[in-house]
Amino acid sequence: MRMRLRCPQCLQPDFSCYCALIKPFDPGMVFVILTHPIEIARRIATGRMSHLCLKNSHWIGGHDFTNNESVNLLLQDPKLHPVLLYPGPDSRNMSLMSEEEKFDLTPSGNRLVGKKLAIFVIDGTWHTARKMVRLSQNLKDLPRICFTPDRPSNFRIRHQPRPECYSTIEAIHQTIDLLSPPNRNHDHLLEVFDKMVNRQLELAYSLTVSSF
Repeated sequence: MRMRLRCPQCLQPDFSCYCALIKPFDPGMVFVILTHPIEIARRIATGRMSHLCLKNSHWIGGHDFTNNESVNLLLQDPKLHPVLLYPGPDSRNMSLMSEEEKFDLTPSGNRLVGKKLAIFVIDGTWHTARKMVRLSQNLKDLPRICFTPDRPSNFRIRHQPRPECYSTIEAIHQTIDLLSPPNRNHDHLLEVFDKMVNRQLELAYSLTVSSF
């Protein structure tokens, strides 16, 4: 039996590697993707995929980031304005913001002149994400932002608690979309994601047919 080779970058088997599709782009903001160890171990992990697509992004593993040196250096960077992408009653809903409010949130806003928006994203299941936020004392005082999903998730190869629950890469795409990008470069995130999902569904179908 031939051992399946895995790509060292995307960790996919050689027959489903998506690295050739990756075209890194600059979203105009910094994304810090905080990934739970369970997600790091998964072969199909959209936090890793997001990091590969986004220039100037950071992919950091862990479950309690209170004393994480990399996270704390980013939080203390005077050139960055950190916010946490996380839903809840204390989060500002970008879907409901006026253009003026969005402008104030972005680096070009008068309040943030000279700073770049740094969006910390929690990458895990809903259960592990809540625990990560609760444990990480250095994240608890960050301003929080969220959005209202405008369509169901397309992550059909993993069970979602609710149709509107997004994968990490979909959430990052929606965030960039709501902050009025000057172009549609961020749609590349969904192009890679959708192709990966379709490929996995094709493989699953092939295995099902071959078992008969």
